[in-house]
Amino acid sequence: MEKKISSNALTKVQVLIMAIAAGVCVANIYYNQPILKDIASSFGVSEGEAGSISVLSQVGYGFGLFFLIPLGDKINKKKLIFCLLTCLFCLLIVMTFSQNIVEVWILSAAIGIATVSAQVILPLAASIDRVTTGKTVGNIFTGILIGILGARVFSGYIAEWLSWRYVYGFSAGMILIVTILLQIYLPDVKNEYSGDYLDLLKSTLQQLKRFSLLREASLISGLLFGVFCSFWTTLTFYLSGAPFNFQSDTIGMYGFVAIAGALMAPVFGKLADQGNSQRSLTIAVSLMIASLVIAKIASNSALAIAVAVLLLDVGLQATQVTNVARIYTLDAQSNSRINTVYMTTYFISGAVGTSIGLLCWHLGGWNLVTWQMLIFTLLAFFIIVRPKITTARTNK
Repeated sequence: MEKKISSNALTKVQVLIMAIAAGVCVANIYYNQPILKDIASSFGVSEGEAGSISVLSQVGYGFGLFFLIPLGDKINKKKLIFCLLTCLFCLLIVMTFSQNIVEVWILSAAIGIATVSAQVILPLAASIDRVTTGKTVGNIFTGILIGILGARVFSGYIAEWLSWRYVYGFSAGMILIVTILLQIYLPDVKNEYSGDYLDLLKSTLQQLKRFSLLREASLISGLLFGVFCSFWTTLTFYLSGAPFNFQSDTIGMYGFVAIAGALMAPVFGKLADQGNSQRSLTIAVSLMIASLVIAKIASNSALAIAVAVLLLDVGLQATQVTNVARIYTLDAQSNSRINTVYMTTYFISGAVGTSIGLLCWHLGGWNLVTWQMLIFTLLAFFIIVRPKITTARTNK
């Protein structure tokens, strides 16, 4: 049996802290991408074995999303976030002193699971703010996106000047700070679901059947996040080889370019509030297609790659903010479960995209990777414009 949430307003300070905390948490999945070669060298393993770290982080995140995030509809979200952050802090400390690649694999998966606290924060904010959901979600999602993109800049520089181990040590310190801030400023929200845990998981799966919009949004975002992960994982290897031969800190600089695009997230959130989601999605995916065309035909230009990074990340961010705002209009009492379906699909697709990207890299290098990304993006574009095509045929 479900209970109704009382509607309250979030202050600007609360939204800001929630955005920062979400970004600091989710960054832990992506710190490894610019430093894969450093980790491989540290333990004397191949690029493929090091690349598995990214896959395991994303699989762990997907596992945590499905099995832990639905609890946000059953138990106190603030307590759930505190427990997850405490576990994350401990895991990061252990990762700092890891002794072999197997430990890193296990810890990467566990860190991915504990990092899902960011996805408890989002539905919490959406449940409280019913009037400007798109704007609020856009602001918090901006924090998540900056965390994802800034992770590459941060880890690249730390690994270059200190060691890859310090990346996780510094992250543990940041997690401790945001845990304290959230305990002080995060609001309490009444529980909405009184059934048992198994019923909760069954109810989570039922959300897919309930809402066609959720199925569509999950598929579109899954395809595009798979492209995003393919791009950033293989870009590390591409830029570290000929003709660029960049070091980790230089590769991390490309994250600065992508961060600039994250500032567009609230703009697209406002468009979603105004009912312009179809237009927003079409523009966003078109930008991603343009990005990949540039990355393919001007692959030997560092400037062209920077332009491709900017367009790709603006497009992805716009898509995700729009889709997240859309799914939070479906049923406020089931926000955590709806978010679970969406984000589990999202990050499992990221793991699949990373795996396929690595496979394409080994089979055909950057040329095959860009073809794979274009195909995924065009499929998403077709799903978005399909209703327009169907309507046009009906009118004829």
